[in-house]
Amino acid sequence: MRRVLRWIAWLLVLALLAAGLAYVIVGRAPTTPAQRPGRAAMMGGGPVPVLAAQVRRVDVPIRLDAVGTVQALNTVTVRPQVEGQLIWIGFREGQDVRKGDLLAQIDPAAFKAALDQAEAKKAQDQANLANARIDLDRYARLARTDYATKQQADTQRALVAQLEAQVRADQAAIDAAKTQLGYATMTAPIDGRTGLRLVDEGNIVGASTTAGIVTLTQVQPISILFTMPQQFLRQVNAAFAAGPVPADAVDSDNRTVLDQGRLEVVDNQVDVTTGTVKMKATFPNPGRLLWPGQFVNVRLQTGMRKDALVVPAPAVQRGPTGTVVYVIGENDTVAVKPVTVVQQDEMQAVLGDGLAGGERVVTSGFTRLTNGSKVQVSAPATAPDAGAGGPRGPGQGGRGRRGQQQGGAGEAPAAQPAVPPGGAPAPADPAPAAQPAR
Repeated sequence: MRRVLRWIAWLLVLALLAAGLAYVIVGRAPTTPAQRPGRAAMMGGGPVPVLAAQVRRVDVPIRLDAVGTVQALNTVTVRPQVEGQLIWIGFREGQDVRKGDLLAQIDPAAFKAALDQAEAKKAQDQANLANARIDLDRYARLARTDYATKQQADTQRALVAQLEAQVRADQAAIDAAKTQLGYATMTAPIDGRTGLRLVDEGNIVGASTTAGIVTLTQVQPISILFTMPQQFLRQVNAAFAAGPVPADAVDSDNRTVLDQGRLEVVDNQVDVTTGTVKMKATFPNPGRLLWPGQFVNVRLQTGMRKDALVVPAPAVQRGPTGTVVYVIGENDTVAVKPVTVVQQDEMQAVLGDGLAGGERVVTSGFTRLTNGSKVQVSAPATAPDAGAGGPRGPGQGGRGRRGQQQGGAGEAPAAQPAVPPGGAPAPADPAPAAQPAR
């Protein structure tokens, strides 16, 4: 009897397990085609949802991009030219100064004494010269009346010339003393901005102080030094000869324009080790967004391409045969067309040939597209990501393929039946398919 009861219990357990498995299968898998929206599309039988844009004909500036380093238009290290004790500093670190502003003062006492000595020596020699000239006049009159020899007059004339030369030497000594005294007062040689102070008050400084007192940099205007590959040299020189070449200083995001200036210098030789040529552009820098030593992108505009074919940059795909675009034709079918890209940035691409203005091209949803595929142009909110086929923007992260597999291609995902705890699944109508946005 116990053996029979044990077999009955095992049979009940197996029956309950079979019932649960059947519940799971029946409750989660729709049994009718109406309850399975998007499965035909997932298997390749429905239209592929995509985003599209129209080919435009617009005037596009011809631009060349490079990476450059910001350099101060002038940089001066203020160094003392005479030796002495630094008794006063007249600037603040990071202060804007004008040419001629007082920066520092070296003790001038010794230089003033040297100037006074030179002036006294000149006065002494001037007095001797005046007396010698009087004697020369006296000897000249006596020589004419034979009361003095001619040799005495000639000797006195030579003494006058000697004293005149001495007075001129005294004046040169005075000028040198004044120069040394002027060097004791250090002023700004250019308009610019002071850096960090390199010497403190009280130190003995001189011409051997190689670090200097402070460094001045001129930041308004400012320049950017960059290099350009030699294959663009002819294009740049042609634009430079035709007139001013506009230049933009662009931030690291390649979108924010920091300042606008123009190309100033193209170097006179190509670097044989790198195959590049150095160029310099100047910028007014009114907002001081450019700073010496900063790395920025430089964008030169060397001309204007009239009536160019322009498509969004994600529309251009690269395959084994080169660059192609997916053109949407009649009956919403796509055709793969090879194109030639002559210029491209993060936002748009300029095509040389292969398309005509007014056509529609796919910009997103390339994952399962082939030549002749049927597509459904969706609104941006319902279209899938570009996935593995197109460029990924910020935040995409390559999740487009997974989203298509979960919800089908071109249709909204089917609503799953709600299963209350311990009860039967509640019936739910399938969600309608997404309508194309025309």
